[in-house]
Amino acid sequence: MDARTGLDQIAALVPPGSRVLDLGCGSGALLAHLRDERGCRGFGIEIDDALVAQCIRRDVKVLQLNLEDGLSLFDDDSFDVVLQLDTLQNLRHTAQLLRETARVGHQAIVSFPNFAHWPHRLSVLRGRMPVSKALPYQWFDTPNIRVGTFADFEVLAQQCGLRVIDAFGLHEGRRVDHWPNLMASTAVFRFERA
Repeated sequence: MDARTGLDQIAALVPPGSRVLDLGCGSGALLAHLRDERGCRGFGIEIDDALVAQCIRRDVKVLQLNLEDGLSLFDDDSFDVVLQLDTLQNLRHTAQLLRETARVGHQAIVSFPNFAHWPHRLSVLRGRMPVSKALPYQWFDTPNIRVGTFADFEVLAQQCGLRVIDAFGLHEGRRVDHWPNLMASTAVFRFERA
């Protein structure tokens, strides 16, 4: 989700002044935006050395950790909002980290590329794995461990004991509420423990 307006859509879901944890925070751009524009405080977790350095240059507090190791260093309800944007597809233990995300935050916001977006379906129908802005890699060099759909996450959330507060899609930075499983390139969910 690199479109600026897409990040603005996510930032608008975070209440001003929130304590925020951003899992897989990348360069720290969203955390810096939340700090500067919405008065939020918190920090990110990132594994990539170069991205950790970018966070530090932005004066964003960051821990270099592997999300696969879990969030045991955080107490229950340590944060108002936990962000997990475009990281879900890179994790082996997805359900476990979703439960941990809900444990450490009052609410969580998750986004991931929606494999059921109509151009992706058309590509598969033609016998090819999709390559798009949301899924920019060829099948043989992708960092994605799994692909998921908007509809799949709704089932996973229920299995993990999560209550979905808001669910919508994004496409080219615009919110998609009508048929998001088909029309959105990115799925977005806001949830809490049930």
